[in-house]
Amino acid sequence: MADAESVVVHDVQSILSSSERDYLVRNNGDQVKIENLKGKKVGLYFSASWCGPCKRFTPTLVEVYNEVSAKGDFEIIFVSADKDEDAFQAYFSKMPWLAIPFSDSDTRDRLDELFEVQGIPHLVILDENGKVAVEEGTEVVLEYGAEAYPFTPERIKEFKDQEEEARRNQSLRYLLIYKSLDFVTSSDGKQVHVSQLEGKTVGLYFSSFSYKGSAEFTPKLVKVYEELKAKGEDFEIVLISVGGDEESFQEGLKSLPLLALPFNDKRCEKLARYFELSTLPTLVIIGPDGKTLHSNVAEAIEEHGVIAYPFTPEKFAELAEAQTLESILVSGDLDFVLGKDEVKIPVSDLVGKTVLLYFSAQWCPPCRMFLPKLIEAYHKIKANGNALEVVFISSDKDQASFNDFFAEMPWLALPFGDSRKSFLSRKFKVSGIPKLVAIGPSGQTITKEARELITLYGAEAYPFTEERVKQLKAGPNEEEEEKDKKDGYVCDGEVCSKA
Repeated sequence: MADAESVVVHDVQSILSSSERDYLVRNNGDQVKIENLKGKKVGLYFSASWCGPCKRFTPTLVEVYNEVSAKGDFEIIFVSADKDEDAFQAYFSKMPWLAIPFSDSDTRDRLDELFEVQGIPHLVILDENGKVAVEEGTEVVLEYGAEAYPFTPERIKEFKDQEEEARRNQSLRYLLIYKSLDFVTSSDGKQVHVSQLEGKTVGLYFSSFSYKGSAEFTPKLVKVYEELKAKGEDFEIVLISVGGDEESFQEGLKSLPLLALPFNDKRCEKLARYFELSTLPTLVIIGPDGKTLHSNVAEAIEEHGVIAYPFTPEKFAELAEAQTLESILVSGDLDFVLGKDEVKIPVSDLVGKTVLLYFSAQWCPPCRMFLPKLIEAYHKIKANGNALEVVFISSDKDQASFNDFFAEMPWLALPFGDSRKSFLSRKFKVSGIPKLVAIGPSGQTITKEARELITLYGAEAYPFTEERVKQLKAGPNEEEEEKDKKDGYVCDGEVCSKA
């Protein structure tokens, strides 16, 4: 929304027309005079057929338009970013509104610049007087649909206030009921009313049958679910499909003992936005009171299985204290790491040591730059008699690249393509490489920022604890200063100079 002092009033006739044209077009070729828009709210829809997000959003906008346009005071104008006339016509044929003719590229470019369009789909809504009522119309339509009409700042504020109130008083009904959609479905297609889930612990499982990470996690989740149900726990899981196709969804659901929202249900996108979904798989836990207990317990289930239940803060505090190196690095029969010549080293041999988990890859220039520093620090720390080991966790694209890069390293590794990598990446929230995570002798996580410490302090960063970092930041203590005053020199860690 624009500030009152900086509100710009656009002359709709002027911005939509050109010296040769005073009309807009329909997808059947009919021309509509721009003057017919006088007194109407106008949505300028910047979009293109080559844009995947645009193609996903357009059907939603069509649905909203069909519901609102009947009121007679709302119109949408398609401003195309297509590359050729054929692509424009094919895409526009699915739209029930008007458009700037594709041939008028000057007007389309001018509108892009006027409304500072940085990405598409982008929807700007002007009020009856030509003022910008809504700048982020795409988000408004996705969030509120036709209920956002008449698209005034006051109406949007009303929704946001209601949303804040709902968040403060969150309930399972608020999350899972939308208009007449008040049910979830079982794997055999039966409808289960949301009221039947109230008072239970409910997991909202954001997943995709076409995503490898979800495919690997789902069987583990089902195992936990079945164990809990066998114990008589009041626990249910509602699958919320993200992406993929309906056939895969229907086939996949048949084999699961879980509940689900129907494919492409409006609540799927609503919940993904509400919980700010950023990764798959995600399992949000809603407590018996309808409040969110945890935003994602997927990694906890991978690491701890059924003992992570009931997913309360108290349980997670207990689990954090119980973390061991083996709970991190052992998964079923995968209870080893690789030494040189593919010798299998039991994870149990590393217990009691400080272990650095080194997420890296040969194709990554920053990884290659950091490796010599880590090797130097590794040798120095080991030379001082410290119990340290490093485990390389590869993001290389093939076995040959892994072999070549690992050959440069004096430490251990997970095998290439090992399934433990995806779990470790999620657990330690690895969003970029290189990343170095330090696990202490007790199996507790010391820091996820060991790379930065090695870069700054080299071997001196060992054992990577908070206390050691404080010492390094504070500089040498008095005892160290006295030792450095040898032969009349004072050393500050960077250079030794005469006292």
